[in-house]
Amino acid sequence: MRYAMIMAGGAGTRLWPMSRKDQPKQLLPLIRRGEPRAGAGSQASGGQPLSLIELAAQRLDGLIDPSRRYVCTGEQYRNAIAESLPAVGPEQILGEPVARDTLNAVGFTAAVLAKRDPEAIFAVFTADHVIEPLDKFRARVDLGFRLVEADPKRLVTFSIKPTYPATGFGYVERGVAIPSTGPSGVKGADGLAFRVARFVEKPNIQRAQAYVESGQFGWNSGMFVWSAATVLDCIKRFKPEAYEGLMKIQAAWGTPQQVSVLEAVYPTLPKISVDFAIMEPAATDGVVSVCTVLMDLAWLDVGSWPSYGETLQSDADGNRLGGVSTPETALLMQCRDTLVCSSDPGHTVAVLGCQDLIVVHTPEATLVMPRARAEELKHLHAKVGDRLK
Repeated sequence: MRYAMIMAGGAGTRLWPMSRKDQPKQLLPLIRRGEPRAGAGSQASGGQPLSLIELAAQRLDGLIDPSRRYVCTGEQYRNAIAESLPAVGPEQILGEPVARDTLNAVGFTAAVLAKRDPEAIFAVFTADHVIEPLDKFRARVDLGFRLVEADPKRLVTFSIKPTYPATGFGYVERGVAIPSTGPSGVKGADGLAFRVARFVEKPNIQRAQAYVESGQFGWNSGMFVWSAATVLDCIKRFKPEAYEGLMKIQAAWGTPQQVSVLEAVYPTLPKISVDFAIMEPAATDGVVSVCTVLMDLAWLDVGSWPSYGETLQSDADGNRLGGVSTPETALLMQCRDTLVCSSDPGHTVAVLGCQDLIVVHTPEATLVMPRARAEELKHLHAKVGDRLK
């Protein structure tokens, strides 16, 4: 049976001061209601905003029944997730006692699902993307499920058709095509499904440019489809120390010892990403088949204020208003390419004669920085620390 897991554990330090310890980026109501679009000038200008995790859940409508949707997040966010996603029951929220990177979020989910359904196939989605059009996204995910249903030894990743030579993303090189017909074929796979030749993590600008020009590489989206049993087998082979702990958690799951075992074992699991721990070694070991489905659609990783700005409509001068900011509460005069985002509807932000500026206001803190220095925000956040809860 098909299941889904949304990974919602990121802190989002590059979206400070709105994203903080008690309200990570996936819970921020930033995306306008309606169908948001990935790209500049795309958000609807009215309506109440959605959080990124609400948006991620909406994308699964028509794909996965709500009773088979899981969220893996920090235990401290359980109540906030339950409030945001009322269709997700308490037993479907997998609360991590501490963050141990994506391998263990995936392994934790696989262990729980395999105990519930030994033939479970689940998709992994992130909670910080804007993707469109939705019908094409759902069709590509359905193809991923069908690839694994045809061969449970397949590990399927989704690669995004790149639009520029990004150096902050990993890349997936497409190898031999998977046909629509024949012994290994899956209907609809022609031109969309491929064996993976290799993964490349965050190349320099020259290599990224060459990858984009070659037409053989896609951005690694961090989204997957696989059998729970196959994932656990890969963890057993490539990270046996993680597998041992996950099996202890699985054995205790659903018993009175569930919470105590999880809290004792989970912090001891080796902290590593699923890409490094499973996908890269599995691509060359020959035991499983690592595949990719090309997602030729608009995809935006909302991980920083400039990328969030790309989801917003701009005026004639390239200025954008986010959060609850309106032309009445955000006054921009003689400004160009400036973003103002506020979570306080009763506060006015006025900006005069600025260009390429980002201004973010909350009742507790205000951030002002040049757009070009947005990547340095994590260093500023490190100085502020957890003073703002």
